[in-house]
Amino acid sequence: MAETIPITAEKIRKLQVQGARNVAIAAVKAIQTQAKQTKTKTKIQYLNELKEAQTIFVASRETEPLMRNAIRWIVTKAQTAKTEKVETLSRNVVANANQFLKDLEDSKEHIAEIGANRIHDGSVVFTHCHSSTVTRLLTKAKADGKNIKVICTETRPAYQGRITANELVGLGIETTFIVDSAARSFMGNVDVVIVGADAITSEGNVVNKIGSSSIAVLANEARVPFYVVSELLKFDPETLNGECEKIEQRSPNEVWKEAPPKLIVRNPAFDMTPNRYVTAIITERGIARAPYGESLRALFAL
Repeated sequence: MAETIPITAEKIRKLQVQGARNVAIAAVKAIQTQAKQTKTKTKIQYLNELKEAQTIFVASRETEPLMRNAIRWIVTKAQTAKTEKVETLSRNVVANANQFLKDLEDSKEHIAEIGANRIHDGSVVFTHCHSSTVTRLLTKAKADGKNIKVICTETRPAYQGRITANELVGLGIETTFIVDSAARSFMGNVDVVIVGADAITSEGNVVNKIGSSSIAVLANEARVPFYVVSELLKFDPETLNGECEKIEQRSPNEVWKEAPPKLIVRNPAFDMTPNRYVTAIITERGIARAPYGESLRALFAL
């Protein structure tokens, strides 16, 4: 197995690669590298190596259906390829990975175009954590000539909100940075909330960075639309069978490294926002609204 697989998986586990989209891209590129470097001699050996890489990446982060779906698609394509030659299989994996990466980039542009239409000139937008898709959407809104302002949270304990703030300031967007617990104090001055997603369940419940569900409740209280931007591949097919989306529990050291002995510190990375608080889910194929099960299935069928 190529060294890039365990190295990349460890970077994902340690949050050196952040964001569902970036995690999926890193994993797919690592599998591409393995395909180019494989030393296997038979199709069975090659598929076993590919499945081993899949297992390693799935174990690196529990709440990453985009990565899981991407790798599952590439593995399935390899398993069903009508060739026994490793060299041909390897070329197919590289080509399929390139196709996935292109489709993923295209989806971000489609989401940005659709989502920017939901932002009006002069709007104050509230966002949480970091999502490259949200940033692209806000960039599109600004490019369309809309004068917007953004309020973003620091997003403890890993402070991903600082990434968002840096990007937005660099784009020339007026940005206000707040502590997470100040969200309610600012919600009354907000026109729309837009967040990303790490996973979408079969009922349209949204798994995103911890704190997202609280912000959704605050938005509902203030009658502020709460939009989620997400690629359809973040839909988790496992939830169709009644399974709950796993919520990753991260190291307590991220919260308080020098905590008193015997103190219990919990650090869930994500929470689940019930669909009743979600105004709409903006995807690359259009906008999904309640009832989300039917709406998402219709978009998948397009």
